[in-house]
Amino acid sequence: MTSLQISFICLSSSFSLKRTHATNVPKFRRMPLLVPKISTKKSFHESNNSRDTNPLEVNVTQKILHDEDIHNLNILNTKTRIYSILELVTDRVEMHHNVGEQRDNWNTLLLNSINMITLTATTMSGLAAACPGSGAPPLSLKLSSTLLFCAATGLLLVMNKIQPSQLAEEQRNATRLFKCLNTKIETTIALRNPTEEDVNDVIEKVLALDRAYPLPLLGGAMLEKFPEKFEPVVWWPNNKTSQPHEGKAKSEKMEQELMNGWSEELEMELREVVEVTKRKDVEDYERLGNMALKINKSLAIIGPLLMGIATIGSVFVDNIGSSSWAYLVTLLAGSSAAVVNSFEHGGQVGMVFEMYRYCGGFLRLLEETVEATLEEKDVEKRENGEVFENKVAMQLGRSGLQLRELASKSASYRRDGIAMDEFASKLF
Repeated sequence: MTSLQISFICLSSSFSLKRTHATNVPKFRRMPLLVPKISTKKSFHESNNSRDTNPLEVNVTQKILHDEDIHNLNILNTKTRIYSILELVTDRVEMHHNVGEQRDNWNTLLLNSINMITLTATTMSGLAAACPGSGAPPLSLKLSSTLLFCAATGLLLVMNKIQPSQLAEEQRNATRLFKCLNTKIETTIALRNPTEEDVNDVIEKVLALDRAYPLPLLGGAMLEKFPEKFEPVVWWPNNKTSQPHEGKAKSEKMEQELMNGWSEELEMELREVVEVTKRKDVEDYERLGNMALKINKSLAIIGPLLMGIATIGSVFVDNIGSSSWAYLVTLLAGSSAAVVNSFEHGGQVGMVFEMYRYCGGFLRLLEETVEATLEEKDVEKRENGEVFENKVAMQLGRSGLQLRELASKSASYRRDGIAMDEFASKLF
């Protein structure tokens, strides 16, 4: 019995050992899974300790990140500002387009209305003179013609004062220039991040355009339609030219001029082109502009004067047999006033004058742009020379080769001592 108990105890103990061993095996298998966590925590603490041991590196990193955040924030603010200006410019394009169409309609409606009223009043004056006797029909015709002549005279004075055809041309030019500014802003945004200088430049251009082409007609904001002399319109801000950098040797300047597509020959070519346009095109536009201004002034005076004579003559219209001069003066003055009004506003003489003002301003802007570009001594800050040459050539309606030929001919004529007028007459 004792041996049986001992064997039973041994068997039970061995069985318990096996169970214990079997139950502990999964625990030992889980232990390797805890090792990466321990190592990760250790490395994390070690990295923290290493960072704590290098405070200078931490400060430099934080400063770099802070500067990048400020830079990105400035770019975002600049983009927001220039996009808001772009929305304003787009709105101005639509506004000037609509106002231009409205003022063109003014010209058509006022011209037709004044001519119809004038011809109707003239016809009634003739009928009043042809009616026999001095009863109610001739009197009513006389009063009606007088009232119509007075209304036509007032409308003509207003029309000559505001010059609707010139107003419409102003708005067309403003629409074109605001569209160009809109395209330039979109190009700047597409090519690079806009800067604060770009934003300020766009704001100055918008304000300059508002001054050159105002929308209101009252309050003294309307442009003078009959100035003392012809002056080209200025729709751009003053070009801020940089001063030459001191302390640079001539050899260094020569090396710079060969960079960025620029050379001495190109600079001389552009200077010659500016001289030719200044002596020929600018003078022509000034002469034609002054001629259009004088014609417009004369017509603006003659039209209302004839209308006033017709109005006074309609009061004294009587039977043809008694006084023939009154109705003749009325008929002639009324008909002549309609012809003058049709020539002035139907021919749009004010629009022609404004067109010459715009062309003169365009040539002045081209001249100032070329001079400002050439005065910039740092060639790297200039626009690329070949691109600038092509731009000037296209603005003058020529190719780059034709522009170079124009400059070479001008220089040769200048060396030979031939007058610029003779050169221009042979060239153009």
